[in-house]
Amino acid sequence: MASRIVQVDTPLGPGRFFVDPAEQPSSILVLGHGAGGGVGAADLELLARSLPKLGSTVVRFEQPWRTAGRKVGPPPPRLDEAWTAALGWLVEQEWAQHRLVVGGRSAGARVACRTASNTNAAAIVCLAFPLHLPGRPEKSRLSELLAAAQPRLVLQGSKDSFGTGEEIRAAIGGLPGIAVVDLPGADHSYRIAARSTASGASNRTGIARRRAEEEGVDNAPPSVSDDEVGGIAARSAASGASNRTETARSTPFTPVDLRTTLVTEISRFIGAVTGITTP
Repeated sequence: MASRIVQVDTPLGPGRFFVDPAEQPSSILVLGHGAGGGVGAADLELLARSLPKLGSTVVRFEQPWRTAGRKVGPPPPRLDEAWTAALGWLVEQEWAQHRLVVGGRSAGARVACRTASNTNAAAIVCLAFPLHLPGRPEKSRLSELLAAAQPRLVLQGSKDSFGTGEEIRAAIGGLPGIAVVDLPGADHSYRIAARSTASGASNRTGIARRRAEEEGVDNAPPSVSDDEVGGIAARSAASGASNRTETARSTPFTPVDLRTTLVTEISRFIGAVTGITTP
């Protein structure tokens, strides 16, 4: 189905929804953008391109300050206000009557966590949750991650200067309801250094086939391209995702590994928390 842009009024002025609908949606994932970028971030675009094929409509919310062309956003409470108002409008739309999962990249993840009690979401997806400012671990934002009662999935680069998966894992101390997935070699923007890609590529070929074989899938593809990036996720087992914590891996991802992992983990997480198995 065709993508579309929908303007929505908020107390801070108009924002925009970028809607990528699934043909037969079973859930809807609403994602907010970070403070330094917009809805065109590579990971947000990847999910908008891939998850609708797996039954999840993806809606990216552009905060009013970005819609207005400003370079700096307002304070967190105002971001929360715009997000909450926009979601309030969204859930009343006939085309959005599906299980709601919210989330976002960096600052967008913070907004989703802080407002979770007001959005009636089934779960939260956090892409590069900024646990602290670079070099300032004492200025922790852990309370925001813990504020939500819903299951949370955190996908964190091992080179993220705002907090690695290991740091988040240590901070939550094994609390249930938060799954942390490491993205080896990725920074806060999910970029992977070229030298890391070269050293890790030879050890990570066949990731798609191995994953599929572990889950009992026949005729798994030998590799994953951009067009196939969601192929494994459609067959992923969903049980236990909300309480699962991935162990750190020492071998850096390739870009294909990273894209595959994002789509696979998020798709299976949505399936687990909504009680829906993707086709």
